[in-house]
Amino acid sequence: MKDASANRESGDDGEGLTGAVQEAGAVELLLVRHGESEGNVAATEAREAGAEVIDVPARDADVDLSGTGRDQAKALGTALARIPAGLRPDAVVSSPYARARQTAEIAAETAGWPLRVRTDERLRDRELGILDRLTRLGVQNRYPEESERREWLGKLYYRPPGGESWADVALRLRSVLAELNSLGMGHRVMLVCHDAVIMLFRYVLEGLSEAELLDLAEREVILNASLTRFVRPTGMGPWTLESFNVADHLAEQGVAVTEHGGETDARPR
Repeated sequence: MKDASANRESGDDGEGLTGAVQEAGAVELLLVRHGESEGNVAATEAREAGAEVIDVPARDADVDLSGTGRDQAKALGTALARIPAGLRPDAVVSSPYARARQTAEIAAETAGWPLRVRTDERLRDRELGILDRLTRLGVQNRYPEESERREWLGKLYYRPPGGESWADVALRLRSVLAELNSLGMGHRVMLVCHDAVIMLFRYVLEGLSEAELLDLAEREVILNASLTRFVRPTGMGPWTLESFNVADHLAEQGVAVTEHGGETDARPR
């Protein structure tokens, strides 16, 4: 394993999380939700207007940050720049979705980190299948049987046709963590992803039960451009949650703190 500082200097072009973690190791995971996106804004407006369809400007993977989201990513980068050089992430890995990738790139550039942002499709947002672009009202009116099935199964196990359940996303993340756990001693990795992904990292890393996960999902909304931090100083064994859903860096810099979450009724009925 090469020295982490050498990786910073070399600009290694290895793709995906595997290449990044082989250089960076894993004693710290810094999880970042992307800044506010145009899709976040459209979804909130559709729910408030009682619309059935969300007027998003592009497919989910291509939805950009809003103007506020870009400001949030810059504020995040300013906060990250304060991290002492020896404690900075050795790798930045992002979901390939535009809103996450843009957040990672803006934040890393603003922080002055000489790191190439890599992408890993396992960090992408949950896929909604036939329910994509529909509000809760749209699902109820257009697919009433699916609405009933979701209420019966709950958020963890409900899989819309052509989409994923939260359990499916958790399986993706377990493969990410298997790579981290197999490398023993190491350093720090920043992962830029989505609200459901961060919730499910907590589910997997902390060994939460279904009830504990859904209780968390009902009471917490992952803030845009927020920070969640897990550590394990020895590089092996269980992870410890050090901080969760922190967005103080936004308010400190006069940038809007935004809440754009999914439906809160997550429990099976």
